[in-house]
Amino acid sequence: MRLEPAIPPAALAAIRAPFEGAGVSLDVPVLQPLSLLLDLAGEAMRPRLFVVQAEGGEEAALRPDFTIPIARAHLASGAAAGRYVYEGKAFRASGGADRAEEFLQLGLEAYGGPDPVAVDAEVLSLAWRSARAGGRGDLALLLGDVSLFSAFIADMDLEPGLAARLTRAFGRPRLLAAELDGAPAKAPAAGQGRLAALLAGLPQEQAVELLEEVWSLAGVSPVGGRPTAEIARRLAARGGAGAGARLTPAQADAVRAFLAVEGRPAEALEALGALGGARLAALLADWRRRLEALEGLGVPAAGAWFGAGFGRAFGYYDGPLFEVRSAALGADRPLAAGGRYDGLIARLGGSASGAAGCMVRPARALAQGGE
Repeated sequence: MRLEPAIPPAALAAIRAPFEGAGVSLDVPVLQPLSLLLDLAGEAMRPRLFVVQAEGGEEAALRPDFTIPIARAHLASGAAAGRYVYEGKAFRASGGADRAEEFLQLGLEAYGGPDPVAVDAEVLSLAWRSARAGGRGDLALLLGDVSLFSAFIADMDLEPGLAARLTRAFGRPRLLAAELDGAPAKAPAAGQGRLAALLAGLPQEQAVELLEEVWSLAGVSPVGGRPTAEIARRLAARGGAGAGARLTPAQADAVRAFLAVEGRPAEALEALGALGGARLAALLADWRRRLEALEGLGVPAAGAWFGAGFGRAFGYYDGPLFEVRSAALGADRPLAAGGRYDGLIARLGGSASGAAGCMVRPARALAQGGE
């Protein structure tokens, strides 16, 4: 496993400083359940995970990130709201000889708060200040928002199965391209997808009863404490994803036009407003307030770049996103990143709670670094 170079203590202290006092310091286990990580972050993460398994035990993975472990810890605490700062090693297979696979990561995860827009601005401002503290002078801020695409699709009033499929494909270029090109949905292999298809045709109460009966007969229980109703709902959605509904050429062109919007935030928001309906308009209003809050916190948001098609590999993000990039390191090595993931706590079996967080890679933020 490739390690990143040591970070000078004084430099690390400067990069860490913006997060001091921002929340309760929290440490979480290095080993995390593999099935839960894949379910929440997405199967696309599998090639990047280091998987371990004790003889006869459940497969686990070295934590690739801190968001899911901290969300589980927050849920276990029973608190309605909380803020947690963290610092520790994360692990991801890089596939390249010049990339560290064990690296230091620090950041903040924030749950609750009366004003999500203000929380978003605060989290991003901490990440920006931390990244800048490393001494690089070539930083750029990239903004996006998963929920804008979801709202745009909802405003199109598509067949529900098609709308759900498109929303899930956001941030996954090959799947989204297949939808836009009108490729037929891939049929499940023999014996696969039958339970999901069956659940899709049942009322919620009956679907839950059936799933609980299957678990009882098999002598198993769900991972992560998620409620049966949530798992049944997600399986049913997958069962309906194979429906034959496809985008018309005009609808596909409309989606392409949305994804192509990029530019300075004010210009991009105006362009998106001309494409969507009421749901999208409401979120765009929040973005204008978010940009004002960022400027008030010293983040040069007006000079940032906004991409309507910008997504991240971690599948639990469902709202605003950001990355802090260095021209010297390129787009695939962000110094800092984060966003909003309101639905994650509910997916883990807890009560719905607004959530936003960020991470910083100190070795990348360091002016002489680059892993």
